[in-house]
Amino acid sequence: MSQISQPKVAAATAPPAESSMMDRDAAVDEAFEHLGFPVAAWASIPDGEFLMGSPEGEEGRRNNDERQHLVRVAAFQMLRTSVTFAMFDAFCAATGREKPKDQGWGRDTRPVIWVSYWDAADYAAWLSAQTGWNCRLPTEAEWEYACRAGSATPFWTGATITPDQANYHGHYSYGHGPKGVYREKTTPVGQFPPSPWSLHDLHGNVWEWCASKYDATYAGLERQDASRARLSQDARVLRGGSWSDFPAWVRSAFRNWSTPTNRFGNAGFRLARSP
Repeated sequence: MSQISQPKVAAATAPPAESSMMDRDAAVDEAFEHLGFPVAAWASIPDGEFLMGSPEGEEGRRNNDERQHLVRVAAFQMLRTSVTFAMFDAFCAATGREKPKDQGWGRDTRPVIWVSYWDAADYAAWLSAQTGWNCRLPTEAEWEYACRAGSATPFWTGATITPDQANYHGHYSYGHGPKGVYREKTTPVGQFPPSPWSLHDLHGNVWEWCASKYDATYAGLERQDASRARLSQDARVLRGGSWSDFPAWVRSAFRNWSTPTNRFGNAGFRLARSP
């Protein structure tokens, strides 16, 4: 599979019960809000088992790197949206880091772009130090588990998806779904309906870096966090597809990868949080 494209210009289950993780320390909520986070920024993801990957006949499946296999995931929390420019710019201002460009599309509540895997890992480490929480990138298994929200279909929306549900290249359709608008840029986070697990934009808008190294054979790396392997330039996983991609590429099971130092105008990240 080729690496992530770079722009020329640049039957789901019910939502889980909210964890007490946020309730036990209101001061942390205030700290998050001060750093560009809304108070209800996190969604609680329950523990469980799921069938990761896609069936052989699923439309858009490429190669064999979507092999189905059973994976168990421990409970964790996940940002309801991708990390925004407002969130990342607070990090840049505090650390003296150069702010990433926004393509002229706007900052604030749009997802941050032009960030590498290491930029994302550094942000998670900085945010943890500011708040006392264990903030990190989700593993690839956690990402797909959260994206599916209990579903076994190509998208959490079902057998197909429409441009009214996500930001992707709407001039193309998936299955019997309709074509629609192609926005040609990112949209502010949270613009589209949330999943049954209260997560936005896991299909489309921006690719999201995952903590795991890419392994086409699904031999176990999808369950591991490689963010501490600082000297390793092995490819890291990107998930979710983007505003510039075909609908088949925004499927729950679709996998992409890139060198961790690369930055793209259609890729960002979101965070996970552990107790």
